[in-house]
Amino acid sequence: MGRRRKGQAVSGWLILDKPEGLTSTKAVGRTRWLFDAQKAGHAGTLDPLATGVLPIAFGEATKTVPFAVEGAKTYRFTVRFGAETDTDDTEGTVTETSETRPSRTDIEAALQHFIGEIEQVPPRYSALKVDGARAYDLARDQEDFELAPRTVTIDRLALVEQPDPDHCVLEADCGKGTYVRALARDLGRSLGCLGHISALRRTRVGGFTADRTVTLEQVEQAAENGPEALHALLQPVETALAALPALPVTPADAANIRQGRAVLLRGRDAPIMAGAAYAVSRGAPVAIGEVAQGEFHPSRVFVLPD
Repeated sequence: MGRRRKGQAVSGWLILDKPEGLTSTKAVGRTRWLFDAQKAGHAGTLDPLATGVLPIAFGEATKTVPFAVEGAKTYRFTVRFGAETDTDDTEGTVTETSETRPSRTDIEAALQHFIGEIEQVPPRYSALKVDGARAYDLARDQEDFELAPRTVTIDRLALVEQPDPDHCVLEADCGKGTYVRALARDLGRSLGCLGHISALRRTRVGGFTADRTVTLEQVEQAAENGPEALHALLQPVETALAALPALPVTPADAANIRQGRAVLLRGRDAPIMAGAAYAVSRGAPVAIGEVAQGEFHPSRVFVLPD
């Protein structure tokens, strides 16, 4: 007999408004403890400096994390001109300064060069691995290393405001793997004034948006009111799958899918398609899989209470 996991079989998404100063890992740990959940993970790390949308998956929702991570993200951030730091944000040591300050026209013109597919060198203080070691550990130890540029996609980059000559507030829609700290650094260099991030807030991860977030204080208050209040804060497991087609299947087919078997998509309304999808029976997700030659082939099966 297998050993029973500690905690409750909680499943669903908590869309946390991560506070400044807390790591993503600690945010997951704290909320997992409050929910007494057996299993938890998150969709997209936020730096301790950053605030905003941190989707946390509990239980069966962890099987959908890759689909959330792949979703586009939106950030609102403030660039501080006149100095570059070794971390590309305010938490680092200033490495170089400049007296130059850009005009609004200069900023708007420079932003156009950062839209679309661009090459970006990640910050030295990042979780990327170099010969098996984390880049931030190598940087702290003052090791000599280089990070290769990566291709990232920025769909939109707009100037929101320029409150004073030293700062500008930007908003970006970008794809997986984009470092906003690197974007601020490279913008400062292109303007000849240097720059780094002084504030960063994520407002969207795929279909998870800031208007659906809850604060850590709200989670703690709900925990005091009992499990029902806590569970009311959760979004359904399938929330991260909004970009995939949902395929209704019969209870009999659902039983076969849960056994890992492919099922034929029958009937007049059977979809003519191929590719990733997820099966639904009686309003509940059954499995994620692929449609090929009129059959649904499950790859990740959900184990949810009836």
